[in-house]
Amino acid sequence: MNNTADDKGCNESSNEHFQHILDARLSRRGLLTGGLAAAAALSFGGMDALLRAVPASAHERRRPLLGFRGIPVSDADTVTVPPGYTAEVLIAWGDPLSHGPAFKQDASNSAADQARQWGMHNDGVVYFPIIGSQRGLLVQNHEYTDDGLLFPDGIASWSQEKTNKCLNAHGVSIIEITKRSGFPWDRRRRRGDWDVVRPSPFARRITGMTPIAIGGPAAGDPKLRTTDDPTGTRVLGTLNNCAMGFTPWGTYLACEENFNGFFQKTMPKNQLENRYGIAPFNSGLRLFTTDPRFNADVEINEPNRFGWVVEIDPFKPNTMPVKRTALGRLKHEGAWVQETKDGKVVVYMGDDERNEYIYRYVSNKPWRKARLLGINPLDDGILYVAKFKSDGTGEWLPLLPSNPALAAAGWSLNDILINTRGAADAVGATMMDRPEWIDTFPESLTAIATLTNNNRRGTTPESSNNPDGSTAAGSARPSIDAVNPRVNNVYGHIIRWFYARDFSEPTFKWDIFALCGDPADPTHGSTIVGDKYGSPDGLYVAPSGRLWIQTDVSTSTINSGTYAGFGNNQMLCADPGTGETRRFLVGPKQCEITGVFTTPDEKTMFVGIQHPGETPTEAPNDPANPKAFSSWPDGAAGSRPRSSCVVITKDDGGEIGS
Repeated sequence: MNNTADDKGCNESSNEHFQHILDARLSRRGLLTGGLAAAAALSFGGMDALLRAVPASAHERRRPLLGFRGIPVSDADTVTVPPGYTAEVLIAWGDPLSHGPAFKQDASNSAADQARQWGMHNDGVVYFPIIGSQRGLLVQNHEYTDDGLLFPDGIASWSQEKTNKCLNAHGVSIIEITKRSGFPWDRRRRRGDWDVVRPSPFARRITGMTPIAIGGPAAGDPKLRTTDDPTGTRVLGTLNNCAMGFTPWGTYLACEENFNGFFQKTMPKNQLENRYGIAPFNSGLRLFTTDPRFNADVEINEPNRFGWVVEIDPFKPNTMPVKRTALGRLKHEGAWVQETKDGKVVVYMGDDERNEYIYRYVSNKPWRKARLLGINPLDDGILYVAKFKSDGTGEWLPLLPSNPALAAAGWSLNDILINTRGAADAVGATMMDRPEWIDTFPESLTAIATLTNNNRRGTTPESSNNPDGSTAAGSARPSIDAVNPRVNNVYGHIIRWFYARDFSEPTFKWDIFALCGDPADPTHGSTIVGDKYGSPDGLYVAPSGRLWIQTDVSTSTINSGTYAGFGNNQMLCADPGTGETRRFLVGPKQCEITGVFTTPDEKTMFVGIQHPGETPTEAPNDPANPKAFSSWPDGAAGSRPRSSCVVITKDDGGEIGS
């Protein structure tokens, strides 16, 4: 997510051996797919989706986890990686997914073109194997747009065509990719390089105009019904998709985050709108001028149809995505799925705004049993919110109508799922410093989460989210506490929590993995062991247990003010056992580094480079000077910067980070 601590203003109150393949089928990272993918899995190891992530302390390693030389900070307009590694653009905004039109450098592609092209501002990403680490599907979110770059004349003369193109640049992209063999029939003979497969039967866009079902307990609720959908069970599109997750049954989870900025609201706000930050037009998006569903004065329930986790089957292009309401309505940063020992699924979710909460969902039945009964495991379970205690313990508070704090006010289950923030306020959850990405170390029963920053923490006048849910989003000024220990937390931190027996337990212990900032500057109070960084956002535990950390310093403060000397946004790798952290990648000017995933063998890594060249004010770029802040990745040959997915390999063919 790309926002400053200041403007996070909506709760103002992160071909293998066959035995490995069989093991992966039982792990939380094994994927069950159909058709071509399943056939390939049985023959070549496609089922080895992602092996268990094992922390370094869990077993003896012959070599340390971190084998590369850390790189210095940089403010160059390029992607920098350590010596011995290569980073190349795999696909960029506007490139065709399969059959489709090429990108026009003057941004004159039509809305219909954009619906067949890679979307703008890519974010969370997952690689789904078809043939192990050689061929697979890459699925990536598109969080938002810069309409100054999206059109030749920017935001001038807004029209229905511009609304459609903007909506089509949002959502999710699915492409098929393959690793070059170098064999004689490989025309380009580029052994080890990756290419997009064109055409591909799997290539697909899910956009802000794609029909999507509403599933789970809240489907059909009166608060989800609109003029165009009186049933409350079908919505057009998914928007502002940030981080992601994936399920053991082989589906992708896209997470709707700052949906509030898409809506216009001029009439007095009700409490629900206030709690989620629906506000007068101020985001730069002009969708409401041509599409009345984005005018919340006209369609008061349309905002309630966003803020959900969207399930997509990448191997079945003709299936309709589904918004899973049992997971609650938040500004979802991600939805990380962890299988328990008894086969249930736990989904960890952060609500990315100042003073919001960390959630988990636990399915009622083991996922295999549920699916045999025709039940989606994400529709039948219990939603919880975290309470962190000062003694280093914590508990998960159930968000159920039977919870005394909710029963007293007459909350129904649908009330809880549609106004999840208000329900969390009522039960007394712990207000956090912008909870973002979450991942797990399955073997050590550990979860880890990034808390990006919070410039309101510990400031005056002190205030908390009201238990009646009436606090305006992002407005509170909570005091410091044990798990959020810094006043004006501009650098952010990373926390962990641990279970004794399984991820479904109601209680846990927690600690702080790192207080971010510059460890060489005592005034920062940083506990980093190694290279400095701040505003941690993206997070990924690789199969080996390497911990990858990505940063989202606002474009208004990149390499300036409190971040002077930090350079451009970056990605680091940490040893979770020792805490040692080394800088691995630095991005181009004004970008965010967000989205990271490896192939199962960890010899290829996919990294998202989002919004290179974004303006310091985060306003749309000037279409008369689109390269004012960056010309990456096309350089002199291009006319504007383009968000891209980058593929990273090690020159000697080894694991990334080794």
